[in-house]
Amino acid sequence: MQRWIFKSCLVFLSLVFSSSSFGANGGYPKIKEFLNQLVKTFPEKVKLVQVGASDSGEIIEGVAIGNGPVKNLVVATHHGNEYGSTEVAKAFANALAEQPILGQTMYVIPVLNISGYNANRRWEMVNGRYLDANRDYPGPCGTSGPFKLKSTNSLAKFVEQENVVSSATLHTYYPAVVYPWGISSHDISTPHDGLFTQLVEAATVESHYQTGNSTQVIYPADGTFEDYAYWKHGIWSILFEVGYSHSPSEAAVKEMIRVNVPGLRRMFEQAPGQRADKHEFEGKCDSSLKSLDRHDE
Repeated sequence: MQRWIFKSCLVFLSLVFSSSSFGANGGYPKIKEFLNQLVKTFPEKVKLVQVGASDSGEIIEGVAIGNGPVKNLVVATHHGNEYGSTEVAKAFANALAEQPILGQTMYVIPVLNISGYNANRRWEMVNGRYLDANRDYPGPCGTSGPFKLKSTNSLAKFVEQENVVSSATLHTYYPAVVYPWGISSHDISTPHDGLFTQLVEAATVESHYQTGNSTQVIYPADGTFEDYAYWKHGIWSILFEVGYSHSPSEAAVKEMIRVNVPGLRRMFEQAPGQRADKHEFEGKCDSSLKSLDRHDE
């Protein structure tokens, strides 16, 4: 299995690095071209999906890979300048198209923040304002939104409509794989810390990234997709901070793909087939911790 994954990644990398530029390498049209080519190459395994509207005026697109009853999600590029996460999502989609996970349908969305990706800019713009898409979801300790952006609202509706069970959100640049809670609170334990620990350890066999609770490993951030998905729906929601830079070199992107694609697969293979039955936040929020959110992950 590992040898096959490595071979699949090498084939993908040979396509990715035909150009030396990233991020604005053709912009979102290139993402759509990649998705359509994946469907064309693997028509029996891959289907194009429309997630919904964005404030860019374009429809957010992704692919559904496999046809199993358990539906899971990988979504990258909430922050438009994190093109390394985009490339990892594309490589994961390519590897899954070669060999889907048995019993699962995997939705892969390489870019959520279309306008930010086109401009190589972290923020998403709406009505002349720059907003952080990964602070725009409802959460137990507040939000910068909720849902001031069409992109986040579209993703939230898509997750509910498709009954997503487990998710991985891909970001750069802090090398870590973490789980809820990541909010402004000292009460950060969940009823499922043991299972979350198993999932993040499975995800980091190759990368050796730091693992643990999001607030402890990174910093508290209210309004993120990761906490929203777990808090609202009981989705087994994992945050991947891949690589060491928002502007990785070609070699660095290759390494991000090499160490994270097999980890993502292993994590989803070990993830539960049903949502968590107990996922409410029962602690206390601490507004004084909000100042610790650096908005750089």
